[in-house]
Amino acid sequence: MTGLMRTYMDWNATAPLLPAVRDVLVSALEIAGNPSSVHREGRAARAAVEGARREVAGLAGAQASHVTFTSGATEAANLVLSPEFKMGRAPVRYGRLYVSAIEHPAFREGGRFAKADVTEIPVTSAGVIDLAALELLLSSHDKSTGLPMVACMLVNNETGILQPVAEAARLAHAAGGLMVVDAVQAAGRVPLDINGLDADFLVLSSHKLGGPKGAGALVSRGEVMMPKPLIHGGGQEKGHRSGTENTLSIIGFGAAAAIAAQMLEVETVRLSALRAKLEDGMRAVAPDVIIHGEDVGRVGNTTFFTLPGLKAETGQIAFDIEGIALSAGSACSSGKVGESHVLTAMGHDPKLGALRISLGHATNEADIKHTLAAFTKIAGRRRLAGQAA
Repeated sequence: MTGLMRTYMDWNATAPLLPAVRDVLVSALEIAGNPSSVHREGRAARAAVEGARREVAGLAGAQASHVTFTSGATEAANLVLSPEFKMGRAPVRYGRLYVSAIEHPAFREGGRFAKADVTEIPVTSAGVIDLAALELLLSSHDKSTGLPMVACMLVNNETGILQPVAEAARLAHAAGGLMVVDAVQAAGRVPLDINGLDADFLVLSSHKLGGPKGAGALVSRGEVMMPKPLIHGGGQEKGHRSGTENTLSIIGFGAAAAIAAQMLEVETVRLSALRAKLEDGMRAVAPDVIIHGEDVGRVGNTTFFTLPGLKAETGQIAFDIEGIALSAGSACSSGKVGESHVLTAMGHDPKLGALRISLGHATNEADIKHTLAAFTKIAGRRRLAGQAA
């Protein structure tokens, strides 16, 4: 194994730290103050945090004052997925959460809603949220228990499929509810505009952008309607998220957000072209390969595929042996390789499994070539095994 070429093709799980962000972090190590302190050192830390807040807001098409920093997207999801909100000082209750069947576990678990108060929104066989089903669910919502809340991701983390969140938001608002959008996989891959999406809240993550782990954000459309705090204490982040801010990670998050916004258009074109070469090569080697979501809109960096006769866990190990780091679906369950709930929701047999290849800012032609060479060997062994049987 020594000297084996390694190719990282799992950018949806985490993006390696951008070199420019690393430089920013090294410089930020010199910032010693607590952002809540009023002395010069504290003010310097506060200025750095607020600069990062502006950069994250810019990526989301939001106002800086509407960004609440958290420890990551999971915490942001648990903060916003709450039955208890306040409009100013007046309490507002949300009686039921409607969450799509293909959401990340951070959303599917329902946050602070009781399990009995979470309803799953089905998706079509193409992997797109079923808007007609959502409309029907909302039409029968019992407002005596509270208002409805709808949560849906903009880009699915496994398939890369774009979801019609603006249309879902229209339905949610018509029913008097809130719209929460998981924009973790969308940030840096499609333009974000919280107002254009008609979303009330967006959830973002630093490490998906090439920033450091340990920072995320809940971005709100306004400041009047906010969830009950999840973490209580000293009242940081305007009282929405107490605890001394993770200054270093927040600064890195801001730097990564600025780069993502600047490079979005160029990277979208470049990665889409690389993904097309990858998928064309896969089809040439194995015409029976199933590329999930290829007939609907996807972001340009993600390929979620099934190679008939190859189990997902077997395939993941085989690619790793060949020097390719990819995943069997979502990297969110402590290294477990299980059946994909996304495939199940789409009506596919989850036992078939699927593998996800995701590209990022450092992916190049050589990476595609290496991945296709590994794919060719693995697909060939699959055919030989079938003949031997």
